[in-house]
Amino acid sequence: MRALARAVGALAVLGLLAVAFTPLANRLHPAFVVQADVGPADAIVVLGAGASAGHLAERSLRRAVHGVSLYQRRLAPVLVLHGPREDGVDEAAERAALARDLAVPGDAIVLVDGRTTREEAAQSWQALAPRRRTRILLVTGSHHMWRARAMFERAGFEVRPAPVEEVAAGGSRPELRLSLVRSLAQEGMARLVYRLAGVV
Repeated sequence: MRALARAVGALAVLGLLAVAFTPLANRLHPAFVVQADVGPADAIVVLGAGASAGHLAERSLRRAVHGVSLYQRRLAPVLVLHGPREDGVDEAAERAALARDLAVPGDAIVLVDGRTTREEAAQSWQALAPRRRTRILLVTGSHHMWRARAMFERAGFEVRPAPVEEVAAGGSRPELRLSLVRSLAQEGMARLVYRLAGVV
């Protein structure tokens, strides 16, 4: 038993060294990314990413700013901002305030409070389909895009991916590589669960 424990410990250390001090994670990154297909659409849909301590999470802010940038490029006339109310922060409302500060008209903004990707897809369809806005630019993290696109296409949308890089994919510092491999591992497990559940 001790020999087995030592072997497992040694493999764990070797694995940590491999992902922290070699470009392994950097090379795995492209396999998890959906390429952008940015162009004219009926609406821009920005998925939630969390808020806490009275502020939008960094990922939420990145996605919101990217969505606003697409709107300002006149790629779509409607900006859909997702995000539930958690820890005393209404993510969608905070994003809407930011969008208005960045010159997006209030009547171009639609707020939705979905908590999961499935809820976001269903609620987006409810908000946009009656207005015949079914071709969307979908904004989410680059690693999350594969699952998100599948859910939104399943809901009935024609999806143009507009991913946001949320972790450093080309970093050479150990902490950046560890952050990248953590994101890849989380996404890999999520994709496996989706497949086993028959969701996608």
